[in-house]
Parts: sequence; structure tokens; C-alpha cells
Amino acid sequence: MTRRTKIVATIGPASEDPATLEALFRAGVDVARLNLSHGPVESHLEKLAIVRAAADRVGKHVGVLADLPGPKVRAGKFVDGGIHLDAGASLRLRPGLDPSSDDLIHVDYPTLLDDLRPGDPVIIGDGGICLRVESVDDSEAAAIVQTGGRAQGRPGVHIPSENLRLSTPTEEDLVLAEQMAEAGVDFMAVSFVRTAADVQQVRDVVGKRAKLIAKIETSTALANLQSIIEVSDAIMVARGDLGIDCPIEDLPHLQKSIVRQCVEYGIPAITATQMLESMVNAPSPTRAEVTDVANAIFDGTDALMLSGETAIGHDPVLVVETMATIAERAEAEASYRQWAQRLGRIQRAQWDSIGDRITAALTHAASEAAVDAGASAIICCTNTGRTAIAMARFRPESPLIALSNDPRTVKQLSLLWGVQTLGLDTFESPDEIVWHAVERAVTSGLVERGSTVVVLAGSPKKSADTAADVLRIVQVD
Repeated sequence: MTRRTKIVATIGPASEDPATLEALFRAGVDVARLNLSHGPVESHLEKLAIVRAAADRVGKHVGVLADLPGPKVRAGKFVDGGIHLDAGASLRLRPGLDPSSDDLIHVDYPTLLDDLRPGDPVIIGDGGICLRVESVDDSEAAAIVQTGGRAQGRPGVHIPSENLRLSTPTEEDLVLAEQMAEAGVDFMAVSFVRTAADVQQVRDVVGKRAKLIAKIETSTALANLQSIIEVSDAIMVARGDLGIDCPIEDLPHLQKSIVRQCVEYGIPAITATQMLESMVNAPSPTRAEVTDVANAIFDGTDALMLSGETAIGHDPVLVVETMATIAERAEAEASYRQWAQRLGRIQRAQWDSIGDRITAALTHAASEAAVDAGASAIICCTNTGRTAIAMARFRPESPLIALSNDPRTVKQLSLLWGVQTLGLDTFESPDEIVWHAVERAVTSGLVERGSTVVVLAGSPKKSADTAADVLRIVQVD
């Protein structure tokens, strides 16, 4: 694998048949996303089984991400065909489920009038229609259309996140979390996270059965970002809602800041939303989209996510092939050495347990040793994946190979930058682990005989949470 940045693809009507899934995995998909906002849970459980079977046929470790719906405020249904809201027009907002029209929009949010204030923006849909609240009384809110557009179906309604009383996760989220964890998904994304406690509620249900991804899509989450990172296994920069809740001109800077903090703290970052949006219908991306994907890679993101492009797009496989090509080209220009130099200075402040400090020190040394020895690969032997995650923070130039005796860990590392994963049997000593790990890498074609590799491992008799404490430079013969 020459590409180091991972690709997450949403599975939907355009991509859920077995043949297309196999083609997607061969094209470069590393993680399959199931969007639980659409369809009953039974359909997602069926997709999970189909994804697993397709990955097995291709012979690839593909992770599966279940994306919880979270709270969603929607407008009452507009007439078939929709209506056009003109800029400058006046209209009213009322709580309820009744149908909406061009002068009265019902909003499925009981405390709407308590939570709106004059001057608040209200966004309809994906940001194309913007209203400004003029006044609020006991029965309705008066608003002016600032940016017009077509409203149809039951579009989402975005109210400033600091005003919302909706809780995350919802009761439905927690039920879905239990069902999907029991079914064996590898990752679970928590929508509209605002505090660390939101993630912890899902953790209490899921436990260690799945890695938790906090979606950063509100200004409130930004204010609590450090504490959210500390309780999460990965972070998603959900640029759709984040670009609505925050000034849109801030979005590129927020993306860079979030990704940088994730790399520093040693957890994967996913950059999502509209990355190749035009390819839902078009055979090629816009120049701006190509630049956007490349810039996310220059930021240091672990993974890039496709949504409608692969769920409902006209050619999901072409989309993935295009993204993989852009990623490979961008990585050829990326300078990752700066990560290692910077992380070497900050790791002691950010990693506070003794196990984390040992792992940080060992992986820092491994990143330098790989350069000095001209290593053709860095091999991480890991139970939980923690050693591989710590190593990937340094964005080493040498290929990064992770081996684990836990099949769940092997799949969960599919999201991590630069990591190629292999299964490994359980052995009694570090010597055996190192020898068999190198041999496994050779027989898999990832390492050539006569090359030099750096190997990280630990005692198999220690607890799963204990750090790796063995660093060896091995001449492969």
C-alpha cells in the first residue's frame, strides 16, 4: 500500500450490493460507514453482514463504522415539489408537526419559542436557506429570509447550538448503540457531541466493544474540545453542521486546529463532508475539491470520508479511485518530519500515565531509529492497538505494520494513518513475538529479506493496557 491516508466510504443504495462493495474495497476503501439516520436497524445489520462477507472475499481488513443519528430538528413537510423562499420575504416559525408553506414553517421542536431570540440565525436544509429571527412571542417567531432557495420534503432546521435543549445521545441512539455493538461494528460515531459526558454515555453502553468517534459539529463542542478528545477514540471534523454553527470563514482554520490537536493527543482524525460532492453526479471532481482533499492531507488527517458520493452517487468506485489518486499525489508532497520534531517536545505534557509515557518515549525513539537505520518498515506488535496509534502520531516515512492477536484490534486499526494490519498468534516471550512478527511481515510480502526493520513489542504476560517496552532493530535474513 503506497497510500497512507485512509478512506471511509458511506454505504447506501448505490454501493450496498456485494459486487460493488468488493470493487470499493479493491479501489481503496478502508472503513465502511453505515449511516443509521436512514432506514431501520434491521437493514443496517444486513449491510454489516454483507460488508463483512465482501471484505473476506477480497481478503482485506475493512472496519465498519456505525454513525448514530443524534438529535435532529426538522421542518414540517413542504408540498410535493417543494416551494421557493425569496430573499427579503417575511415568514413565521411555529413549533409542531403540521405541514409547512412559504409563509409558515412548522418546526418539530417543542421549545422552539423559548430557545429563539431576536437576531438568531435559523438555517433550513444544508445551509442554502438562511433566516433571521425578528421577534418572538407566545405563539410564533417572525423571521426574514436572508438567503433564499428551494425547500422540499422535511429539511433539517439548524438553531444555534448554544440555545438547543436537545440531549445527545438520544434514547434512540443508546438503543442503536447497544444493537450495533452487539452485532460487532468496529467504530461508533456520536453525533452532535457537545461535552465529554455525551461520549461517556455511549461508552457506558458500548464498553470496549467498539471505538467511539466524537463528531465535532457545534461551537459548544469546540469550547470543550480538549475534554472530548480525552474520552474519545477518534474525532470527526463534521464540516457540514460545523460550517453552519460557526462562521463559514472560520471553517478551514477550525479544521486545521482540530486535526493538529488529534495528532498531538494520539487519536485518529477524520475529515468529512462534501470532499468530492460534485461526483455524486459528475464523472470528475471540481478543482476546488481536489485542492480540499489534498489540503486535508497536508493538515495531517488520518482519514477522509465520503458520504453521498458513495451512498447515492452514480459511480461510487470511480469516486474512491479518484480520492485514492489525489491522496497518493498529496502524500508525495507532504512533509511529515515536522510532526515527529514537534511531538518529541510536547508528548510528556500530553501523556500523563506511566504506560503512556513509556509508549511515547519508545515510539519517539523508534521514529528516529527508523531514519538512522534506513528501516524499510516499522513493525508494531500490539494487543489493543495503542502502540500502533502512538507510532502513527509521528507520521514515519517507513511503512508502518501493525500485528495483533486480537481480530477486533486488527479491524479497528483500519482507520489509522499509514497502518497496514496483520493477524498474529499469541506467543510466550518478546523474543518469539519479534521473530514471528518479522516472519509474518515477510511472508505477507510487506517486508523483503535482507532489509532492516524496527520492531516494537512488549511482554505478553503483562496486562493489555501496559505499554510496549521492547525496541529492536532487526536485519531480516
